[in-house]
Amino acid sequence: MFLFWLLACLGVGTNISATTITATNSFRIMQYNVEWLFIDYYANSDCPGNGCSWTDLAAAEKHLSYVSSVVNELKPDVLNLCEVEGHDELNMLVNETSSDYKSYLIQGSDSSTGQNVGLLSKLAPSVNLYRTEERVNYPIVNSKCGYTGAPGSSGVSKHYITEFHNVGGMNIAMIGLHFLAFPTDTGRCAQREAQAQVIQNVIAKYASTGFEIMVLGDFNDFDSEVVDANNNIPISHVLDIVKGMSGTMVGKYELFNIAANIPPANRFTDWWDKNGNCNSTSDEFSMIDHMLVTPLLQSKIVGRFIYANYSEFCGTFNSDHYPVVIDIEL
Repeated sequence: MFLFWLLACLGVGTNISATTITATNSFRIMQYNVEWLFIDYYANSDCPGNGCSWTDLAAAEKHLSYVSSVVNELKPDVLNLCEVEGHDELNMLVNETSSDYKSYLIQGSDSSTGQNVGLLSKLAPSVNLYRTEERVNYPIVNSKCGYTGAPGSSGVSKHYITEFHNVGGMNIAMIGLHFLAFPTDTGRCAQREAQAQVIQNVIAKYASTGFEIMVLGDFNDFDSEVVDANNNIPISHVLDIVKGMSGTMVGKYELFNIAANIPPANRFTDWWDKNGNCNSTSDEFSMIDHMLVTPLLQSKIVGRFIYANYSEFCGTFNSDHYPVVIDIEL
């Protein structure tokens, strides 16, 4: 019951539904970190098992049914999914939601967790999903992280790139990603800034050819411009780099965080049980999942919200993240 009290205090309704949000002639896009959507056993992370949130197959299958319920309620046309194991899990999700979806995934390089970023879409991408294997040295020039360890290089282990052509007269490049975790760890921060530079290099190429751009996923970092419900401030330049405000391609393009038009009290997408008591409290929520878009796409958004209609606590079968949703008028 705590979360419903929290949502009321933060101004988030507890009766959001697809029918009340969807605008006429709109196209719904959703970002959702689905927390270890693993059904096939992955040995390196012992999941399902003791290495992840779901200790056995029955728990993992129940979790998938909870994720499916959220998708069925919100009915996105395009859905970016973080922490997916593979094609089998995506196809199971299709079977429990809508046959209108087609599933897409390109295997990432995170062999430790086995997590990938997947795509369900009612609109077929115009090109096959692909990846960039570029690596950038860290710490980057003008790093904000305060990292003092040994230098290294980092690529983006979990991501995909694709394109949708002639959608409402636009060519859209979409990048789904999942950056390294731990927003306040200086070492991870330095690597994450390098990951952001890799993605900026991809964005700049698309921007130079007239594409509209959407970048969505779990950035594992905060936005200094669009602060969350608990006023978390990043120790990195990650969001600034991806938005085109910093980095080697600064000024080459401009992306906006769609959450800028969501009331600050409603900006939370992730629960971290920092005191370890297994009950969510208002100071344990943050916004690390983001959707960034070019100005034209921003102007076409007719609805946006963060869906927070389930409680967070140890033992829940829902994800520890909340979906970020936009409706675009085409």
